[in-house]
Amino acid sequence: MIQYYLSATPVASLIFALTIGLSIYVFSNPQLYGKLMLHPYTVYRDKSKWYLMLSSGLIHKDWMHLIFNMITFYYFGFGLEQIFVQIYGSLGHLLFALLYIISLILSDIPTIIQQKNNYNYHSLGASGAISAVLFSYILFNPKMMLGIFMIIPMPAYIFAFVYLAYCVWASKNARDGINHDAHLFGALTGLIFTILMYPGVIKHFIAQF
Repeated sequence: MIQYYLSATPVASLIFALTIGLSIYVFSNPQLYGKLMLHPYTVYRDKSKWYLMLSSGLIHKDWMHLIFNMITFYYFGFGLEQIFVQIYGSLGHLLFALLYIISLILSDIPTIIQQKNNYNYHSLGASGAISAVLFSYILFNPKMMLGIFMIIPMPAYIFAFVYLAYCVWASKNARDGINHDAHLFGALTGLIFTILMYPGVIKHFIAQF
């Protein structure tokens, strides 16, 4: 089974293993944990710290944060890489990697701009990139069933609208310590990247109805 994943979805396998391994490692290494988190105040003033936009996406706050993100990635990341390979052959692996990396970066930029003067603000987690993966997958399978909080079932295209609306509301009103802007801009990056990479997905999306 492991050999199959490494052969069919090497990029998703690497991201999955690296994120789990590094997250677990930093749980017991607070010094490294602090060095890898996104710190907008520092990134805005020291461009050599740009890598924090990537490293912060490989670590998580706690076990619940890690498990939730990795379950979502498992169900959609591996399948999305296979879809890209079906469309573009071996180039699909590279495109999947680009989607993940670009969404990690772009999902953090609004936060860096908004929090550039807030020395006490930190952010971490792969949620921006995973939102991109999920929304890219939804373009190919808009009528699959998803659930809000994994409980309330609804078609994926309806879930997408609810999710985006909630992210917009929560980014302005929620005080829960979650970076909702990263979720929002990650999801939008996933949609835009997929449409630019494969314009035919729009026709495919519409045809599902």
